[in-house]
Amino acid sequence: MPATVYYADMHSRSHEDSKIAKVARLCDAVGLKKIVKKNDLTAVKLHFGEYGNDTHLNPSFTRQVVDKIIAAGGKPFLTDSTTLYSGSRHNAVDHLHTAYLQGFAPSVVHAPVIIADGLYGENDLPVRINCKHFQEVHIAAEILRAPSMVVLSHFKGHEMAGFGGAIKNLAMGGASVRGKKDQHATHVNVDKATCVGCGKCVRHCPQQALSLHEGKSRVDISRCIGCFECITVCPVKAISIDWATELAPFIERMTEYAYGVVKGRQKRICYLNFVLNVTPDCDCVAWSDAPLAPDLGILASRDPVALDQACFDLVNQAPSLDPKSAENKDLDKFTARWPMTHGAIQLSYGQEIGLGSRQYVLEKI
Repeated sequence: MPATVYYADMHSRSHEDSKIAKVARLCDAVGLKKIVKKNDLTAVKLHFGEYGNDTHLNPSFTRQVVDKIIAAGGKPFLTDSTTLYSGSRHNAVDHLHTAYLQGFAPSVVHAPVIIADGLYGENDLPVRINCKHFQEVHIAAEILRAPSMVVLSHFKGHEMAGFGGAIKNLAMGGASVRGKKDQHATHVNVDKATCVGCGKCVRHCPQQALSLHEGKSRVDISRCIGCFECITVCPVKAISIDWATELAPFIERMTEYAYGVVKGRQKRICYLNFVLNVTPDCDCVAWSDAPLAPDLGILASRDPVALDQACFDLVNQAPSLDPKSAENKDLDKFTARWPMTHGAIQLSYGQEIGLGSRQYVLEKI
C-alpha cells in the first residue's frame, strides 16, 4: 500500500504561508500529536552540521517542531551521535559546542541538546534485526531509549551514499561509534600516481592510519576504520575504495542500521525532509558547495523510504543547477555528481528489509 508523503512547496506571499508556518502544518498533517504521548522524552534527531558548513538545517525550522512536541505534551531534546572522523563533533563536548555555534542553543530552539552515545560515542544498546549483513546492530543509547522521535533531515548529496535523507540520518546518526565502524567496514586505497603528497589526509585521519613515505601517502590497513574522511579531503582524489565491490554492501549495511533504529517502534516516529540547499556533499563537511537543484520544498511522512523516494524524485525532476548533471541527463543528479555512487540502493534495499515502501502518494498541503 502506498505511503502518504505530505508536501509543502516554497511559494509564500503571507505570514500564514511562511516556511515556518508550513513546518507547523506538516507536523499536524503527519500526525505528530498521535506519536507523542504526555511527558514523552521525545528525541528530535537531526544533524547540526560540521563547523564551517552553512547549509545545514535552519534552527528556526527545528524550533517549530519542538514547539509542536511541547504542545502535544512531550519533552523534546535535540540529539545526534559522535563522529568517526576527526572534526568539530568527534566527542560530546565538541559536538555540543558546535551545535550551539550553529544556532541550536536552547534559548533559540526551546530544547536542550543531548549527544546520544555519550562522551566518546561508546554508549549504545543492541537491537536484533536478523538481516543479511548484521544479526545485531549497536544503536546510540539515548536515541533508542526515547519513547518517541521526530527525524529532521536535510536532503542533499553524499560522496559515498549518493544522497543523504531520512535513511542515512537514522543509520549513521543513530549508531554509536562501533555501529559506524560496522557500517563502513572497509579500508581505503591510495593511488600513488595521483597522490601529490600534500599530507592533508594524514592530518585528518582520526586513527593515524595514513602517513607520508617518499612524498606519497600510505595507508596502514590494520588501523584504517573506513571513515572515508581522507576521501573527502583529498584535493586530487587519489584515495578511494574498491567501488565495484565495496559500495553496494556499504549502502546495504547503512540501511540495515536505519532499520535497527526504528525496529519495533515505527508507530512512534515521524519524519520531515528539507529539500533546500541541495548541496552535493553531506553536512559533515566543513564547507557548503553550490546546490545541485533549486529549493523544492519540505516533505513529511511516517515512512522513511517513501519520504526519501519522493525527495529523490523531486530533485531529479527539477532543473539542474550543476553542470555535471546537465552533461549527464541520463543519470540522477547525485550519480552525475558522484559517478561511482548508487543512492537508490538505499530505497530498494530499505523496501526489501521492511524499513518502508518506495510507493507513495504525494499530498500537497
